[in-house]
Amino acid sequence: MLLENIKKRAATYADEFIAVRHWLHAHPELSYQEFETSRYIQSKLKEWGIHFEVKAGTGVVGLIQGNEPNSRIIALRADMDALPIAEENDVPYRSINQGIMHACGHDVHTTCLLGAVKILNELKSEWSGSVKFIFQPGEERNPGGASLLIKEGVLQDPQPQGIIGLHVHPGLQVGKLSFRKGRVMASADEIYITIKSKGGHAAAPHLTVDTVLVASHIVVALQQVISRNNNPLSPSVLSICSIQGGHTTNVIPSEVKLMGTFRAMDENWRFKAHTLIEKIVKGVAESMGAEVQLHIDVGYPTVDNDIQLTENTWKLANIFIGSENIEETEIRMGAEDFGYYTQVIPGCFYRLGVMNQLKGISAGVHTPTFNIDESAIEIGMGMMAWLGATVVI
Repeated sequence: MLLENIKKRAATYADEFIAVRHWLHAHPELSYQEFETSRYIQSKLKEWGIHFEVKAGTGVVGLIQGNEPNSRIIALRADMDALPIAEENDVPYRSINQGIMHACGHDVHTTCLLGAVKILNELKSEWSGSVKFIFQPGEERNPGGASLLIKEGVLQDPQPQGIIGLHVHPGLQVGKLSFRKGRVMASADEIYITIKSKGGHAAAPHLTVDTVLVASHIVVALQQVISRNNNPLSPSVLSICSIQGGHTTNVIPSEVKLMGTFRAMDENWRFKAHTLIEKIVKGVAESMGAEVQLHIDVGYPTVDNDIQLTENTWKLANIFIGSENIEETEIRMGAEDFGYYTQVIPGCFYRLGVMNQLKGISAGVHTPTFNIDESAIEIGMGMMAWLGATVVI
C-alpha cells in the first residue's frame, strides 16, 4: 500500500516538480553562492509546513518523523550548486544567469529530493522512523559543502544510520537506475605549479631560464607518476589541464603556471603519489635552473558505497522499478564530495538514468548542451521517497 501511494503521488506531482526543475535550471548559482536557490527551497518547505534549519551559509536541513521516529533514521542528500558554463540549450527554461549553468544535474537532484520530502511528509503516518533531508551547497568546489555541513553537525542530533544520494547519469537510459557496492568514485586533488625565472629575450635563451621549456618537461615527467609508479590494476589519473605563461612571440616569460587534477581509487597510493609529484616537480625545475612553487590542494576522498546498505537499497529498487531496469554502475574516475559522508556513516550513491537518444538527449555532464528526459523526475523523487520510508541498514 505504501509503495502504491508513493508512486501515485509521484505521478500526480510530476508536472509540478518538472516546473520546479525549470525554475531551478533557469536560476543557477555557483558553489557557496546558492542564496536564491536556498530561499526557493525554504519557501517550498514553509508552504508544506516542514521545519528546517540553514547551515553552512546556504544549506537547508530538516527532519521528517514517521511512526516510532527513533526506530530508523535515514538521511537523503541533494546538492544544489551549478557550474561556470554558458548554456547552449535552446529551451524555455534556459539559464538566465550569464555564464552559469546547471550542467551537472544538481537542479534535478534538488527537485527529486524536494518531491520526496513532500511525499514523505504527506505519508508520514504510513512509514516508521525518521528522514533527515539535506540540501547541500558547494559540491563542485573545494573544500566541498559536505565537509562544511559535517563540521556543523549535519550528521548529529539525530545521527543517521545511513545516507543516500542520487546523481543523474546521461549514459543511462531514462527509466533505469544503477547501483554499485563498494568503491564507486575516485578521490580528487588539485595541483598548482608556478615556475619562475628572470625571463628574457627569446633570441638570447642562454641569458635566462626558459620557463616554458621547464613547464613542458614537468608536464611530461609527471606522467611517470602513473605509468611507472602506480599499480596498473588500480585506476589513477593525473592530468595537467592548464598552462599559462607569456604574451608574445619573442619574450621568454618570467613565470609559467600549471594547473591540473590527480585522481585515485586507493587512498594509500593517493598520498604516496603526492610525494612523488613533489619530488618530480622540484627535481625537474632545479635541474633546469628554475624556481618552482607547488601546491596540492587535497580534495574529496573516494566514494565508498556501504555493502549492506547498497544491497538493501538495490533490493528496494527492484521492487520499485523492476530488476530489468537496474544496472550496475561502472567505476568512475569522477569525484564527489558525497565521499565525506561515507567516511563517517554508511552511504549509498546511485545513478538515475536521464538519457533519451530518440529525443536527442545524450550530452554528458559538464557540457553546455547537457539536459535530461524529464520523465526521470517522477522516477527520481518516487525512488527517493520509497528509500527514505523503507530502507534499513
